[in-house]
Amino acid sequence: MNWERSIDLIQVHCQGEIGKVIVGGAPEIPGATMLDKMNHINTVDDSLRRFVTFEPRASVAMSVNLLVAPTRPDAEAGFIVLQADRAHPMSGSNCICVVTALLESGRVPMQEPETVVRLDTPAGLVVARAACCDGRCVSVSLDNVPSFAEVLDKIIDTPRWGRIKVDVAFGGVYYAIVDVGQIQLDIVPKYARDLAEAGIELRSLLAEQVEVKHPTLSGIDEIAYVMFRATEPDGAVRTCTTLQPGRVDRSPCGTGSSANLATLLARGEVSVGDRRTSRSIIGGEFLAEAIGETEVGGRRAVLPRITGRGWVYGTEQLRISGDDPFAHGFALSDSWGPQVDMLG
Repeated sequence: MNWERSIDLIQVHCQGEIGKVIVGGAPEIPGATMLDKMNHINTVDDSLRRFVTFEPRASVAMSVNLLVAPTRPDAEAGFIVLQADRAHPMSGSNCICVVTALLESGRVPMQEPETVVRLDTPAGLVVARAACCDGRCVSVSLDNVPSFAEVLDKIIDTPRWGRIKVDVAFGGVYYAIVDVGQIQLDIVPKYARDLAEAGIELRSLLAEQVEVKHPTLSGIDEIAYVMFRATEPDGAVRTCTTLQPGRVDRSPCGTGSSANLATLLARGEVSVGDRRTSRSIIGGEFLAEAIGETEVGGRRAVLPRITGRGWVYGTEQLRISGDDPFAHGFALSDSWGPQVDMLG
């Protein structure tokens, strides 16, 4: 093939959630920091994001991670999460996919039994400890960015469910966390579409009733996701994060688990050293651990460690063609959901 321009990707999933990793061919993104680069994608030029996250090159149930050189000297690599709505500062499942891709492709030398990979993200430095055996990355523990509760038990007025309580917390992005019983649903596969649509509806209502602004990170000023939760008989937290335009996370959600850990810390239900299992809608599990405490902008914050696993399942090459009529991509409501017009 004589392709003038192409993008190379490694295909990875983390507990069923696809997080492809761009390893070659992407254009240079301007910005002195990773946060600057993310904001450039969101406010100046989103053509790469649209190219790799929309049809006909992508599907609704996936993310793409842009691998870039780090902007800080204490990191081996940097990455930005690209999703259908915008670029996001951090994602636990995607971070696990990135670490797995870096190690199993040899882009970062693998050392057994453990390799430490420091990642530059728009949310801050994330330190990953990968357990390695026989050339495989068999688990990844992420020391995530400080996570904190913004508000607990916020009352939200809704047309469908009346008044419900919502926790708002930061775990790398801002989450609204809702006990799922308030919307008369269970976190099980048969309700995935109902949960997705409920989450997107709630996010729109929250935008009108709750304001957030990270105290130190510019441009992180919206609730990115609504996450539903329920407590299992064994004490695990069943999670279901909903993403625009209307789908659910297949993984237990690392940043959401960090945000939930922050709410538990704020309520005095966990302390340093405590662990909680996060379980996804399809049964995948992460371990969320409180490894320390700190403060962010006057807010009590937890230092979360999230442990999970990713699997490399292939490679991919996308051609960039000047005469492609769908270079900016498209999305249809038959699979993307009725809120597809929110993507702009």
